[in-house]
Amino acid sequence: MAIRVNLITGRSIQQGVSMEAGKARPAYTDACGIIELDPADFKKLGAFRNTNVRVTSKYGSVIVKAVEATQGPHPGVAYIPMGPWANMVINPNTYSTGMPTFKGTPVEVEIAKNEPVFSSLELVRKGCRGELA
Repeated sequence: MAIRVNLITGRSIQQGVSMEAGKARPAYTDACGIIELDPADFKKLGAFRNTNVRVTSKYGSVIVKAVEATQGPHPGVAYIPMGPWANMVINPNTYSTGMPTFKGTPVEVEIAKNEPVFSSLELVRKGCRGELA
């Protein structure tokens, strides 16, 4: 079972704090390797909170941990903090601004059975080697 949602990304306080400690630390993965979903979307997906899910767009795919949204209710809208996990699925085109489009990416979310959330270093290394395709 999979659901389609509209993905937005942005900065979060947890992301900023964990970045200061270092992007190679587990706290950064815990803060940014997540997708916030509305409780209604958890129900449609048939998943429990803190379940690993695969997020797929026409630009790529990534495994993240699904957590309950801190804002809302916003059924049909999901949030991944800016970082390497979000970068795997957002439109990379910057339209000459130097910044990609971080808002409004249609994605599909499905339960990822036995698939881990990679750390930022693992994710970048595997992505550069083409191992995530």
